[in-house]
Amino acid sequence: MYQPEAYGIALLFMIGSMLCWGSWANTMKLTRGYPFQLFYWDYVLGVLLGSLLWGLTLGSAGAPDSSFIANIRQADNSHIAFALAGGAVFNVANLLLVAAIDIAGLAVAFPVGIGLALVVGVLLNYALAPKGNVLLLFGGVALVLLAIITDAVAYRRREDKAQTVSARGIQISIACGILMGLFYPLVTKATTGAASLGPYTVAFFFAIGILICAVPVNYLLMRRPLTGTPPVGMAGYFQARPAWHIWGLVGGAIWCTGSVFNFVASHAQIVGPAVSYAIGQCATMVSAIWGVFVWREFANAPAASRKLIPAMFLLFLLGLASIAIAPMVVR
Repeated sequence: MYQPEAYGIALLFMIGSMLCWGSWANTMKLTRGYPFQLFYWDYVLGVLLGSLLWGLTLGSAGAPDSSFIANIRQADNSHIAFALAGGAVFNVANLLLVAAIDIAGLAVAFPVGIGLALVVGVLLNYALAPKGNVLLLFGGVALVLLAIITDAVAYRRREDKAQTVSARGIQISIACGILMGLFYPLVTKATTGAASLGPYTVAFFFAIGILICAVPVNYLLMRRPLTGTPPVGMAGYFQARPAWHIWGLVGGAIWCTGSVFNFVASHAQIVGPAVSYAIGQCATMVSAIWGVFVWREFANAPAASRKLIPAMFLLFLLGLASIAIAPMVVR
């Protein structure tokens, strides 16, 4: 399998991960009017196919004894179980995030859900594998967290009317944040120790975990949406435009590519999972960049909202730079 050890290459993988994780949701915008629960079936399939593709290409490069297939054969059941559990936890967190955005809005779901996920994930991953300068790492995380909060405030000020934040929306955001912060430590456990999984095989079993969990959970959310909207039937999936299915597959493949890049980078000796996860979770700011410059979400926003955008990006860039140099600075 291909495994970069030079930090410059590993950093490129982490930045690629951040870009993919922050960009896949654009495919949803190309299927307007299509319920997310139906989009999600193709998305999950795209994740699985993407993991298989990367496993059979980069994951099979180099020595045969470290290839994708060889790693699957030598891995023990406990490490595979951690990867499957990680996928299942991520699946629930991902579905809850979408529900939280629908119920409470970006202004609540982002700082509570994604912010909590960033803090919980970095803390747990650092506890499992303490790599990188702790002050630079957590200082960078704090700056990115401030950027996420600033982004959320900008979205709130963009609204014409003040929105009432429901307790249900906050509760779902908190649950999403905790679960989103827990999935990566499970991946770390799956790739640590004897008979463990490599980055490409962990991505494959992670994708299987998403699929296994998505069948009952997504179906349940179709029948009983958390948002209080009418149930969604499977008939809509089969009646959807072919392009919508394609965009779902593409979205899943993009997200999977980001995950593979992130897992590969975290496997590098100098990086570790805490730094890799932290940079990957900066994807929220990549989504904000798409929203500001491509989808023009703030084109007609009031000045009080627009003036926060430069501060948001400055905090993001400072935080990203701090996290990026953390592995290179001796504690």
